[in-house]
Order: sequence, then structure tokens, then C-alpha cells
Amino acid sequence: MLSRPRGASHSFGVNLHLYLVVTILLAASVLAQDRTPQKSNTTENLRGVSSLPNKVAWASGTHGTYLRSTDDGNSWQAAQVPGAEALDFRDVKAFSADLAYLLSAGPGEQSRIYKTTDAGKSWSLQFTNHEPKGFFDCMAFWNRDHGIAIGDPIADKSGKLGFELISTDDGGKTWKRLPSNALPPAIEGEGAFAASGTCITVQGKKNVWFATGGKTARVFRSTNAGKTWNVAETPIVHGPASAGIFSIAFRDAKHGVIAGGDYQHPEQDGQNLAFTSNGGHTWKLSTASPQAYFSAVAFDGDRILALGTTLTVELRYKSSRKISGLNLNALSIRSTGGAIAVGPKGAIVIFPPVP
Repeated sequence: MLSRPRGASHSFGVNLHLYLVVTILLAASVLAQDRTPQKSNTTENLRGVSSLPNKVAWASGTHGTYLRSTDDGNSWQAAQVPGAEALDFRDVKAFSADLAYLLSAGPGEQSRIYKTTDAGKSWSLQFTNHEPKGFFDCMAFWNRDHGIAIGDPIADKSGKLGFELISTDDGGKTWKRLPSNALPPAIEGEGAFAASGTCITVQGKKNVWFATGGKTARVFRSTNAGKTWNVAETPIVHGPASAGIFSIAFRDAKHGVIAGGDYQHPEQDGQNLAFTSNGGHTWKLSTASPQAYFSAVAFDGDRILALGTTLTVELRYKSSRKISGLNLNALSIRSTGGAIAVGPKGAIVIFPPVP
């Protein structure tokens, strides 16, 4: 285990590298209209957030906490999953005001998946990790019934290290482990990060990618819902257990972005952003400067939003700007544009749509 701490313009599609070859302008102050703090009704550390087209949003965090909004994130109700008060919900994936999944990260049986179909009135425990050395990090869903989750590498009987992957095609009634031989082996000291619930992402009907860190920073990719995989090296900073790729997002089957850094040195500039225009086969560094540690990244129309504990930036074609110096962990794009972001001490912030 390493760290515990989603139609763009024609110019973007034609020349993605120009989109990220930018200089981040560090403003002397943050303009109020660039983000709107919300009252979350909790002081828990929030790590996951999922925004839906019908103005519904869910969030998740420490001590079994989940939050729900039905007005596009402008007001929230907070509660705890009964019996899960000791768990850290690092990821949430929602599909309606009633239906949502929660993933808790932690060693052994602390890694679990819960589901509600009645807006949180009741929760069913769908999966518990019984591997003592296992540690699940994040999950993603193609639709409400088909999903996949990633856990850190464990050794098989022969000593071969392999990432743990489980998937469901029946809404979580059953979660099946994918064969370890379908994946290229993990490298000693390599793992995934549970910082924001975005170390894995899906697209279309069967495309899936997950990102790693530690001794190496790689992107694993599958075009058949995890039956077989390939892996690509990336230039993102790595080496220490606290460094690597923390978040991955794809706009379509070809264009993607990865973000990361070293969470123990969050202000450290470096090789923290990279992009692909060929589905993740190869990755090129962004020359945006300066950079910082980013725990989450997402596509929002013709811009990319990347945030972390010290910096939130907006990257656009041939330009970018700092839009927040807030300490934030995760974000989800709203259907109306802009994003909902969450962070420590119950922080919830709404970033407005592209002007």
C-alpha cells in the first residue's frame, strides 16, 4: 500500500499537447467568484464525491460518513453507515438520489464495498476483503450494474506480485476477482493511491485504465473490461512510496490525463502532470510551471481541473490560471459545468462553469 492520505473544443482534440503546454499563473489572491464554499454539516475528512446530471451529488469520508445533495451541491445532509463508523470511505459512485456505492480503503477487512438503493436508509455490505495484506483503493462503473475496483498488489503462492481487481456485472450482488495472470506483474514497491477515489477510470462500454505510484509510475489499460491488460511507463515523478500518479481521467477513448506528485511534499514542483492522445499507450509531460501535488484531475468541457492540498489549477487551450489555494482532495464535474470539490474538515467547494 502507498498513500492513504471524467465534447471538448476542436483545438483541444487536434492539439492536446498545446492544451497542457502552459504556464500556471499564480495570482496574488483568489477571486471569490472562482469558488463557492458550501456548508457540509460535517467536520470529517472528505475523500470521494460523485455528481449526477439530475442535480444529485454524493460525497464520502472518514468514520463511515456519507453526504447527499439533491440541489446540485448547494445543500447537504450528512450521515454514517451503521456499523461502519471505523471505516474510511475513500470513494463513492452514485447513479441516482437513491442508488450509490461506497468503497472503504484500509488493510484487510477494512476494505469493503457498500450499496444503498433507498437514499441511505439502509446499506448492504457487498464485498469484504479477506486478504490480510490486501488494500483496496478505488472503483469505477461503466453503468449502475457494471463496475470494477482496484487493490494494491499481493503475492501469489509463487511469489509473483499482482494487483487485485474485482468486478461486478449484476449491480454488486457478486464481486468476482479477475485472474491475476490477466495483468502484467506488479513491481516491488508499486501500488495504487486511495487519495481521491480516482486512481481508476472507465470509458465507453469496456475501456478501463488504472494508475500506480511508488517505485514506478505506470498506467495499466484494458479494452475488454479487464479480461486482458497492457501497461505503459509514464514520466510522472516516482521513487518514494509517497510519490506517483494519484488520479487518471479520460475525455474519450484516446485523450487522457494523469496527475500526481509527492503528497509528503505537496508544494514541490516537478513532473506531476502528463497526457496521452493514443489511449494511454504513451504519455507526455505537461510543461505547465510551476506545478504541485495533485490528488485529483478531471475534464470539464474545454478545460482540465487539477487539485490537491495546496493548489487548484484550471488548464485551458494556451492558457491556465490558479483558481484556488484551498486544501482539497477530490472533485466531480457537474452536468451543468464546473465541479464539486471536497476536502478536510468537511470542506465542500463549488467551482463555476466555464465562462
